[in-house]
Amino acid sequence: MPNSKNPLIFVVEDNQMYNKLVVSYLKTNKLTNVESFLSGEEALNNMHKNPDIIIQDYLLDGMTGIEVLIKAKKTNPEVEFIFLSGQDSIDIAINSMKYGAYDYIVKDQMALQKMVNKIHKINSVTELVKSNKRYQIGVLLFFFGLGLLVVVTLTLAVLYPQIFGL
Repeated sequence: MPNSKNPLIFVVEDNQMYNKLVVSYLKTNKLTNVESFLSGEEALNNMHKNPDIIIQDYLLDGMTGIEVLIKAKKTNPEVEFIFLSGQDSIDIAINSMKYGAYDYIVKDQMALQKMVNKIHKINSVTELVKSNKRYQIGVLLFFFGLGLLVVVTLTLAVLYPQIFGL
């Protein structure tokens, strides 16, 4: 599950200039835990770092973004993928989502802002899931404690009926 306070973000982009642009944009938007890679292989070799989000180009030298997504999800099923690609094809976007991508953003003037918005959305959902789990645990502990109190009270009533006026 992503760390919503400061998620580890991998940027996988083979165009060095665009890679630096994406990393710089993330950091100026207070997303500072960022690592960049120029190939899918490099990113996959670093999956032991358990990234929360991978922002990736669809067409990379050596392997496609889908291949990276499939291999990365085997290692870390919780990682969220955002494709940031120049491929303006609905078929590619649908295929990406089918394999588990969170979103597919076409590179344009608004792409970087859309990317940051998606990251914030992922973080919000993550916080809601964590909050929901804490709530569920609290409810379970309450009912467990209540059940324990009832069992102890009944046991005491059976063992010491005079105290309870029985």
